[in-house]
Amino acid sequence: MVDGRLPANEMFGDRANMLKSIDPILTPDLLWLLAAMGHGDDLVFVDANHPSARIAAATSSQRLIHLPGMSMETAIRAIMSVYPLDDFDPDPVRVMIPVDDADRVPEVQRAVLAEIERAAGRPVSPGKLSRPDFYRAAAAGFGVVQVGDNRGYGCFLIRKGVI
Repeated sequence: MVDGRLPANEMFGDRANMLKSIDPILTPDLLWLLAAMGHGDDLVFVDANHPSARIAAATSSQRLIHLPGMSMETAIRAIMSVYPLDDFDPDPVRVMIPVDDADRVPEVQRAVLAEIERAAGRPVSPGKLSRPDFYRAAAAGFGVVQVGDNRGYGCFLIRKGVI
């Protein structure tokens, strides 16, 4: 239960994703989170290693959506099919930089950024945040989507734009 509510998949079973042209990865709870966000809100999109429950409790919506058993690329492809990326912010995507080598770009970040660029139809150069700065910025986000992917540094803040 979340906020005294059953998750949509428990309430509706197989009917939870009975919409045309909507990727089934986009659960009713995830669609609510994405739709409730306003322009300029940050979606916190993280891997399985992230302290998501603690961070989600501090976000505006206090929502944590779990997407177990899939890669970061699969999840972000579905999300970006309905999510407008901010065109006004010079850094609409921000990533956590590796503690051991700030110049290293982990493979998971390359893969997710490629999906974001494909959906946006333009190059996206991410802003880079240290681990403590990322956690502070994530806590100020709107909500958290945690994917079951365990590759390290799969930590993104993705700012919502307008349609």
